[in-house]
Amino acid sequence: MATGCRSWFINEKTSITSDKSELVRDTATIAGFTGSPADGRTFPDISEPLPQLGMKLFFSKSLSGNKDTACASCHHPTLGGGDNMPLPVGVDATVSDLIGPGRTHSPNGHEFDGGPTVPRNAPTSFNIALWDDFIFHDGRIESMSKTPGQNGASMSSGIKTPDNPSGAFNIMVGGNLAVAQARFPVTSKEEMKGFSVQPNGSTQDIRDLIVNRLTAAPGFEDELPQNYWLEEFQTAFSHPSGTADQLITDPNIFHAIGEYQRSMVFVDSPWLRFMKGDNSAIDQRAKEGALLFFRSSMNGGAGCSGCHSGNTLTDEKFHVLSTPQIGRGKEPNRMDQGRWYVTKEESDRFAFRTPSLLNVEKTGPYFHAGTAPTLRDAVIQHIDPQSFLDNYSINHLPVGTQIEKLRENTEPALQALTTLRSQGKSKLPQLNLSDADINNLVAFLESLTDPCVNDRQCLSKWIPTGRDPDGLRLFAKDVDGNPL
Repeated sequence: MATGCRSWFINEKTSITSDKSELVRDTATIAGFTGSPADGRTFPDISEPLPQLGMKLFFSKSLSGNKDTACASCHHPTLGGGDNMPLPVGVDATVSDLIGPGRTHSPNGHEFDGGPTVPRNAPTSFNIALWDDFIFHDGRIESMSKTPGQNGASMSSGIKTPDNPSGAFNIMVGGNLAVAQARFPVTSKEEMKGFSVQPNGSTQDIRDLIVNRLTAAPGFEDELPQNYWLEEFQTAFSHPSGTADQLITDPNIFHAIGEYQRSMVFVDSPWLRFMKGDNSAIDQRAKEGALLFFRSSMNGGAGCSGCHSGNTLTDEKFHVLSTPQIGRGKEPNRMDQGRWYVTKEESDRFAFRTPSLLNVEKTGPYFHAGTAPTLRDAVIQHIDPQSFLDNYSINHLPVGTQIEKLRENTEPALQALTTLRSQGKSKLPQLNLSDADINNLVAFLESLTDPCVNDRQCLSKWIPTGRDPDGLRLFAKDVDGNPL
């Protein structure tokens, strides 16, 4: 209550004594946006040897079981660090180097049904270095320390992962959330592992296979078309006489990939320039949208910053939005109950992690199943989830997307939201916004984009050129054959 009163007092005062820009800055500051998300943090530079090695690994299909998929197949820099699809197609793609819209599952692929194969939308790899608590839509990778500004790293407590849910150390000491995250796409049958390689093996078995492949261990000498990985690791780890067994290890592979991802920090947006004092950095619509965003619903706003809070515009917590459920889901009936699979807490049923809104203009489609094709759609869904479902259009979905259980699997999430609201446990306000309000919110969200993510030349530093270490580099192209 005291915070709300303070906000009202400053808003009233500044509306009389300052222009709208000062009002916006004051409102945002009170809501918790105080400066650059990068302040107080350290990041690797993409020019450094370790991120360079990580980039080459990130773009190599040798890390997938059948050598047909790279990390970048679903997380490409020119596609906002994702794939610009509602749901990804990982392994067994019809054309392995075709990335983004138009990528399809091969009719010869495992359990082909014409639709996408990965059950959740590919989250952006951009700004992964800014997360301190959780990674993935359901938060199944969790820092036990949650120390602000440390990207989950701690010398005293572990990072909880599906490999070790107790949270004991299974990430190298001092390891961070980016390193932890990098270890898991290679273990997913749908994403990278495939269904025919070690079908009954453990997560560690597939990581060991990757190590054997890159080191050309006995029995793996002919796995790669060419193999210069030892030279790459010697350079990256400043150990020119190091052997393959010493350098090409499980921890080193994923540490390098993690550092590559941590180098992708894009926060220099028009909004940040505005907050630093440049009144012309954003237009009047974006300023009006910012007021709606940062004001609570009780103070005439939309209450967005109740969840999209702080300088990263996320509380890193889990909330029920009741967005449409499509795709293969996480259960045989195509259901996806989100965070509940991790905690088994009833309040977490159908809850998903609050995404950061930095560069959100480039990271769609939105929600855990990619069911909002535009920012406007995402805003409208927040306003009235039931109406959004009732009027949901499937026109943006790729042909074959699994939608037969859409309503049946979304209604329970809507009921969960109703229950949480009746108990006072939901942060999703019930709003009545005009078209102009929605347009203004979208204008504000678009102001959160770092210009680099729209600039292929700027992004080129994060796309490998030069020698291909193994002859399996992903040379990504779009559906028309244009290089990405």
